[in-house]
Amino acid sequence: MNEREVAELRRRFRPERNSFGKIRGCYVNEVGHIASRFEQSLALMTQDETELLLGVLRRTLSGTLGKNLVNLSFETSQVAYGEEHKLLRTLRDSELKDEEAVETFFQKVSDSVQMESGYLILLVYDAYDVPRKSRGEEPGEESDQVYRYILCSICPIAETKPALSYYMRENEFHNRQMNQLVSAPAFGFLFPAFDERAANLYGALCYTKDPSQSHEEFVQAVFQTQAPMPAAAQKENFQAVLGESLENESSYEVVQAVHGQLREMIAVHKENKEKEPLTLTRGQMAGVLRSCGVAPEHVEAFQDRYSETFGEETQVSPRNLIDPGKMEVRTPDVVIQVNPERSDLVRTEIIQGCKYILVRVDGDVEVNGVEVRID
Repeated sequence: MNEREVAELRRRFRPERNSFGKIRGCYVNEVGHIASRFEQSLALMTQDETELLLGVLRRTLSGTLGKNLVNLSFETSQVAYGEEHKLLRTLRDSELKDEEAVETFFQKVSDSVQMESGYLILLVYDAYDVPRKSRGEEPGEESDQVYRYILCSICPIAETKPALSYYMRENEFHNRQMNQLVSAPAFGFLFPAFDERAANLYGALCYTKDPSQSHEEFVQAVFQTQAPMPAAAQKENFQAVLGESLENESSYEVVQAVHGQLREMIAVHKENKEKEPLTLTRGQMAGVLRSCGVAPEHVEAFQDRYSETFGEETQVSPRNLIDPGKMEVRTPDVVIQVNPERSDLVRTEIIQGCKYILVRVDGDVEVNGVEVRID
């Protein structure tokens, strides 16, 4: 799925656009046992309650593709014979009315997800009349197909502490009892994927609030596939692979050039408003190193380490590898924040046998907010 397709579905989660009949779910306590189950019609909820609920569900389609939102693919054998795929299809095709399937799903999730507090498993079904759309135009009113899908949100429950409250109408103080509040989803998924504005049974879209978490046990239980490497881990591994591969070529200038090229790719992709997320193959990453003047033997070493760490066929997003708006030079005792567009102001040099980081100054200099002179 791309950003436009995610945004189109996200608009469904508004009171004036949604067609959700009801929401199904269960409460899992802190020891992992299903304590209660519920089924509630949205039509019986107040407008404020509906808006809050839809807002919680909509968060499962929020964030950055490749970081918070990750596309998963099923093998052909899974679609044809896999029990996990059959269960997801049954949930969707029955519109969450198959009691056995719903209960099996709740058990799968509760057995694979452990949290410090209790949490909710929320399930909704929707049938979206996909408006017809001509190339380069916004969706119209006519529809030629229906996209039927389910959305699952795993929401932690936060308990408020008892406190003294002032009630204005009574003009009195009273004790406020402990309440259980539904937090934003920690993770969840959409099935099937909405590719080319149509259902793709070979795909699903997974969400995680924290890009450093992959929720491996949950992904394995629900999809029977390996969870993708979290965005934060991709960044750490890329830094290690690059540093180990460059060896004696790992200079400030080379690292600056590599980051500069990746940053430029991200900027061009955004400027061109490309629909598909920007990803790079192992070969393309090697091409970046070559264009930065890295020696052939070090480029080859990078490709070998890349394959060992990410997988030979794995494509990675440059956004997960670098922070386009940040450049940091760090020593054990000093940290220098540099505008990535002005990384040329920094250079390294050895003076009388000592290593120095030199920063050219083009304007005023302040130390802890006090302007200082350099004579």
